[in-house]
Amino acid sequence: MKMQDAENRHEGFLSMKNISKSFQGMPVLKNASLSVERGEVHALMGENGAGKSTLMKILAGIHQRDEGQIFFKGSEVAFKAPYDALSAGISMIHQELNSIPDMTIAENIFIGREPGYGPWGIINRRRLNADAQQLLDEAGIPRRAGTRMRDISMAERQMIEIVKAVSGRAEIIIMDEPSSSLSHKEVERLFSMISGLKARRIAVIYISHRMNEIFSVCDTITVLRDGEVIVSGSARSFSADSLITAMVGRSLTEIFPLRQYRPGEKALEIKNFSKRGTFANIDLTVHKGEILGIAGLAGAGRTELMEAIFGIDKPDRGEIMIRGRTVDINSPSDAISYGLAMVTEDRKGKGLYPDGSVYHNVTISSLNDYCRWGGIIDHKKEKKAADSMIRKLGIKVSGPGQRAAMLSGGNQQKLILARWLLTDPDILLLDEPTRGIDVGARAEIYKLIDMLAQKGKAIIMVSSEIPEILGLCDRVLVMGNGHITAKMDRNECTQEKIMQAAMDPGQDKVSAFVNH
Repeated sequence: MKMQDAENRHEGFLSMKNISKSFQGMPVLKNASLSVERGEVHALMGENGAGKSTLMKILAGIHQRDEGQIFFKGSEVAFKAPYDALSAGISMIHQELNSIPDMTIAENIFIGREPGYGPWGIINRRRLNADAQQLLDEAGIPRRAGTRMRDISMAERQMIEIVKAVSGRAEIIIMDEPSSSLSHKEVERLFSMISGLKARRIAVIYISHRMNEIFSVCDTITVLRDGEVIVSGSARSFSADSLITAMVGRSLTEIFPLRQYRPGEKALEIKNFSKRGTFANIDLTVHKGEILGIAGLAGAGRTELMEAIFGIDKPDRGEIMIRGRTVDINSPSDAISYGLAMVTEDRKGKGLYPDGSVYHNVTISSLNDYCRWGGIIDHKKEKKAADSMIRKLGIKVSGPGQRAAMLSGGNQQKLILARWLLTDPDILLLDEPTRGIDVGARAEIYKLIDMLAQKGKAIIMVSSEIPEILGLCDRVLVMGNGHITAKMDRNECTQEKIMQAAMDPGQDKVSAFVNH
């Protein structure tokens, strides 16, 4: 880290001035400025690709700015690596989690700063586990510090990343979509943690697409659009409509398309699907041209059901029928051969090839269509197909050779959709298809899903957002504790009915439904 002398001092806690950044000749940030005070919760808003994460990665030392200045605690700084920013007191929780699955919770929390015995570098594991357990208990996370990360849920991993940042004595904590995998109760716990940080005069920069969270927890809002700061001011000075208009440059009076429900013949039937400890006795049917929504609590078994249908995991018993014929699906390749496609909830861990090119990510599931002479890839044909899908879905890239990891979260999600659409599936399984995606990109994806249904595709969509279920689905199944607790048609479906059906019997009447 480089800290400038007294000639380059600046009043205020954090000030980023006229920051510009380009990747492969494509401007991502254009003279963007941001000021944050001690103890402030500052929302950074904008569509995917607006430059929010890039601006924060520059602050965190992950990327280097092309132009501009950063002042921290009165002095100009230049963080050359993440370690420099961490040492200075700036910590970033990434949207795509960076935990190490084969290490324990304690090892993940204290990685790089493990307590040791004297100067010998030997880790004091008793203290490591005790300190981690104290942090987990204080955060209300019911896990033992010695549990391996791969054995806990995605929501729990998210909370542990927050604990890790808080434990590092940071003065600024950047939270990039911190609630995307959290239940309502976990979001409440997150907000309680943020209140504690404010009381200790720790600043939080909060990136989220969830309007209710922004207005609940944030003091100030700065909006980015196409790499430029559009407006910055007190959260009280914004309404939901004015914030959306600032983000997307237009008023979104109708986010969801007007559905014309004309179901065709049965496309997929599931009978008596069960897996011990996960879900039991699941029966469902989805027709051609239909969008079937599956709602429920975090941990209700929805994702596990989708993965069992797609052959990622094997149920203990049950029957799958496609177009009236019983089939055996023992792997994703079997599912693909029967005309199924699946967009997973965890796009980094199970969907994306982050170090692969954009065009390779698009074509990987249909690669045989671009091979000739015994398996040699026709790269010209592959690139042409990728270019076509990129244009159709409006994916913002510098070129098809760009690494997928360099795309924004929303464009990564579109990339996965493009991959499966290229296989021309009859049945689409969508698990949280708009997780971590801004309101403008969501509207585009909703239109795309509606268009696919109109073309006769059968779609099953898992979503933790009730407005999404109500706005897009023709029928709704609600899961609780691994069982289907309610079935509703669109015209009888309400938020209250979904919430009531989704609640665990052991819980009180406050729903644990995500982002209700």
